[in-house]
Amino acid sequence: MTPSGGEDTTMTPSGGEDTTVTPSGGEDTTVTPPRIVLAKLGLDGHDRGIKVVARMLRDAGMEVIYLGLRQTTDSIVAAVEQEDADAIGLSMHNAGHLTLGPAMLAALDAADLDVPVIIGGIVPDVDLAILHDAGIAAVLGPGASADEVVSTVRRVVDDA
Repeated sequence: MTPSGGEDTTMTPSGGEDTTVTPSGGEDTTVTPPRIVLAKLGLDGHDRGIKVVARMLRDAGMEVIYLGLRQTTDSIVAAVEQEDADAIGLSMHNAGHLTLGPAMLAALDAADLDVPVIIGGIVPDVDLAILHDAGIAAVLGPGASADEVVSTVRRVVDDA
């Protein structure tokens, strides 16, 4: 259950296990896949795209925690804390990105969490610089390929 009472879904990579890598020194080092919380913040009810993105990330070996529709900043922060997430992906198709994106960043700051936020969805080009200046780590638009989505998330997690 999510903090708001809805159900959450955790998708693990095929096999659902961490990967063990043996470096040249011979010792085993466990590589944990990135943990990404995906959510629809606010009243936006369009969820087909975020479900496709969840599968893209899962198929690329990431662990995805999909919180579902109509989440609040508080419910997302709680999930990030509980799941020890490496990044947050927000899907927005309701023209709320300039309000909800910074609100998410403020909620993370208030909780003393340093977790990057990626916005996906319909964001006019004129708003991209505003979101980046506010602290949004990346913005992905409609039609982003699986390779673009995965590489963007990996870059954001690696840079955090």
